[in-house]
Amino acid sequence: MSRREVVAALALAGIFVALYLTLYKLGAIGELSCRVGSCETVNSSSWAVFLGAPVAAWGVGFYVVILAVAIAGLQPRFADDRRLSLALVLLSGFGVLFSGWLTYLELFVIRAICQWCVVSALIVLAIFAASFWDYLARGDSRNVAGESRP
Repeated sequence: MSRREVVAALALAGIFVALYLTLYKLGAIGELSCRVGSCETVNSSSWAVFLGAPVAAWGVGFYVVILAVAIAGLQPRFADDRRLSLALVLLSGFGVLFSGWLTYLELFVIRAICQWCVVSALIVLAIFAASFWDYLARGDSRNVAGESRP
């Protein structure tokens, strides 16, 4: 399995987690299955909405974009395109920062932990690691100045 396939699989898992949390926040499901922590406290807090939409819905959108870029990178036309690897690194890097912010809010502001939020943060971190590894593995045949290496 290639690194981009790993990113795509992780993004798909992230979609399911974020969709589950979104459905709860929208009232489509009555109760979260949460064996560790206090998922309902976190997801019922004022911090669970960002720019008028549930944070989890933003997560669904994020994971869909990651999945689309990863799948595009699997196509023969883009298989060796390092720019897609860089796009995955930048997108997932943003995701890591945003997840870090949300984890900070859970720990120090809300004072409750949601196991699904932690799972999502770990998925984002794994996507970033796989994307960064993919970017490094593809290398570049040019140096910083744009000149070809001997």
